[in-house]
Amino acid sequence: MGTVKTKRMPRAVREQQMLDAAVRTFGQRGYMAASMDEIAELAGVSKPLVYLYLNSKEDLFAACIRREARALTEAVRAGVDRELPADRQLWDGLRAFFTYTAEHPDGWSVLHIQARTHGERFALEVAAMREEIVAFVTQLIVAAAREAHRDPDLGEGEVAGLAEALVGAAESLAAWANATPGVTARQAAATLMNFAWAGLGNLMEGRPWSPP
Repeated sequence: MGTVKTKRMPRAVREQQMLDAAVRTFGQRGYMAASMDEIAELAGVSKPLVYLYLNSKEDLFAACIRREARALTEAVRAGVDRELPADRQLWDGLRAFFTYTAEHPDGWSVLHIQARTHGERFALEVAAMREEIVAFVTQLIVAAAREAHRDPDLGEGEVAGLAEALVGAAESLAAWANATPGVTARQAAATLMNFAWAGLGNLMEGRPWSPP
């Protein structure tokens, strides 16, 4: 292991540097395999300094989850112009989601895989982020219903279920897109938009599918 240099810099900057290294390590190696020595070396700091700033491996991982969750939700919200028609809002939101997950594969791995499989505390952190995104998608579906110029008779439970299904599909598709060479964020967003909007459009027009 090479000599670690700890150049003086503001604490907030140093902490983000540590979180960057931790997200990369957790995302690529997994929570259990990742070591604090490896994270410290990648961040260019001493291991005692990591513990001084972030207390423990568990607290460091939780901080990574919170940061990545906040960044993802902010990216999705920032990508949507609420003055646009509902279909354009949904398209822009999906494109922002897939763009972010493609550009931050390690962060997405931390949120989608690692956090969900290493304890209730971490899973709850991700669940809070997911609830916020589901609530946002629910608002978009309600807006789409209002734009249909008629009452599509979508109950609160049905709207909530549609939002859950859409977010779940986006999560799975993002994992697939990141693992499949050549799939762009735009292609992933278009795939889900075509899948979802066709069904939503039929619902808005009062043509729901019914079991035989």
